[in-house]
Amino acid sequence: MTALLVAIVALAVTALAERLHQRRVERVARLAFGPSGRPAEWAVAAPYLRCLGVTALAWGATTLALYDPVQTYEKPAKAGSKHLLILLDVSPSMTLEDAGPSAEKVTRAVWAGKLAQAILDRLDTEATRVTLVAFYTKGLPIVQETFDKAVVANALDGLPMYVAFESGATHMHKGVTKALELARVWPRKSAALVVISDGDASANAAPIHVPDSIADAIVIGVGDPFRSSVINGHASRQDSGSLKQLAARLGGMYHDGNQKHLPSKVLDKLTVISPRAFAGVGLREAALIAVGAGGAVLALLQPSLILFGIPRSFRRGRAKVTRRAKGRDSAESNERRAGALEVAR
Repeated sequence: MTALLVAIVALAVTALAERLHQRRVERVARLAFGPSGRPAEWAVAAPYLRCLGVTALAWGATTLALYDPVQTYEKPAKAGSKHLLILLDVSPSMTLEDAGPSAEKVTRAVWAGKLAQAILDRLDTEATRVTLVAFYTKGLPIVQETFDKAVVANALDGLPMYVAFESGATHMHKGVTKALELARVWPRKSAALVVISDGDASANAAPIHVPDSIADAIVIGVGDPFRSSVINGHASRQDSGSLKQLAARLGGMYHDGNQKHLPSKVLDKLTVISPRAFAGVGLREAALIAVGAGGAVLALLQPSLILFGIPRSFRRGRAKVTRRAKGRDSAESNERRAGALEVAR
């Protein structure tokens, strides 16, 4: 609504400015466009194009400024039919700064939050509940079956949640067991399990019983998989081997997320992703198109008017007059130069 009001105000102000500009142009129309007093045929549409460009740019820019990918204006169903289960590693090794695609690295916890947020942004917001389980020395539910993605996003902001656990070795198996325990009561094939960890945990070969409710399982690794960093007296890096084994035991896939988000083709297949999110142009895409189109119109309109806004006949006639004037000036200059030479002699 705010973006629409801004667009209406921008349209009204631009239309008023165009009307005032038209009155000024009418006073010098014959001088600018020749005896007809009219510009080129296409230039008549310039005021309307400028109004549309300003309106589109104002609406698109305001929409992008106010856009919140987590917020939803749709009232969710009372009983969610889908579940997103996020199992997040919050051990001290997640505070190491060796994650992210840029040269200036961020902590593994912060980058893990960004990876999870990318999935949250694409959820089917009408019927999907989100559960977040953190693990370190054990598994601990942080948020259970909520529709409010903003609450989950706050917990994914790189907070040092390991202080809520007893210190010790990281037990990923306990975290997985706790997460799957919560998922056992959910409907069959209704949930997607996303595990985000650096894999720096104690090995455990105990069997994992995946409930029927888990339709998809993705294990995402964070942290540099090649170079180790020291924390609490031991070297830590992404243990991609153990994470791949975990993905195989869960019947899912492993993704090295230290540099890239999950590919769109993988996200599209998740049970919890709404097909509507990819069926057409959304609000954000429409705003980007409006900004691009409006900006292009405003940027190209003025140069086009300067180059092609005058009628061809008047432009050709003016060019001839200019050439004749230059010729007369040249002849007069030659005569004055010849006269000066005669006087000098």
